Amino acid sequence: MTNYPPITFKHAAVEPIKCLSEGWNLVKDKYWLFVGMCFIGMLIGNAVPLGILLGPMMCGIYYSFFQMRRGRTIEFGNLFKGFDYFGPSVIATLIHVVPIIIIVVPAYIAFYVGFILTMFQQQQSGEPNPGLLFGFLGVFMVFWLAVIVVVIIVSIVFTFVYPLIVDRGLSGVDAVKLSFRAALANFWRLLGLFLLNFLLGIAGVILCYVGIILVFPITFAAVAVAYEQVFGLGEPISNLPPPPPTFT
Repeated sequence: MTNYPPITFKHAAVEPIKCLSEGWNLVKDKYWLFVGMCFIGMLIGNAVPLGILLGPMMCGIYYSFFQMRRGRTIEFGNLFKGFDYFGPSVIATLIHVVPIIIIVVPAYIAFYVGFILTMFQQQQSGEPNPGLLFGFLGVFMVFWLAVIVVVIIVSIVFTFVYPLIVDRGLSGVDAVKLSFRAALANFWRLLGLFLLNFLLGIAGVILCYVGIILVFPITFAAVAVAYEQVFGLGEPISNLPPPPPTFT
């Protein structure tokens, strides 16, 4: 196990536009390598339910970014270094995914049950009632808007989880706790970065969905830069025993 000094973080330190700019500078020399790594990482990460493999893949991607940031050589195989953090990353992913599932699945069920009941009532009344249907849809749109806001907030507070696991060697639970505190201290700036990344993603989707693959390296690298703005890159302190004394 590697020991690290106490981890501190900066408040209101994230600069969204600078994150994207430096993120591009970080990946541009190895852009197509990172495109391949992010594509395969997302493909593998989403191949198993509940994101069991997503955590290790994300750790591998951030590991590669941090290697680049330290001026070290990277290769495609760095992606699979994420499996060195399998346990913590899976725990963190489950903490992230399970609450969202708990929110979203009942929302879907409520929608279909409500829609069926509304249609049934329409048939029972014998004549169409557009006001009832539009009222139901209006209420449900407001409900879904609230769900989306909650999901965005949850995603923002998890921003630094995988970088913390990789860079500071934290457990999944500790990474979630620290990411939560640091993200809240930078919430509005992270929201700005989230929206910029979202717009890039939309631009990618417009390009026949292929473009979304091309923006993955930039958006992930922007988060890596945001992490560095808030935490800096950790310098591990080895806990190997000191060398034996020399005698003359």
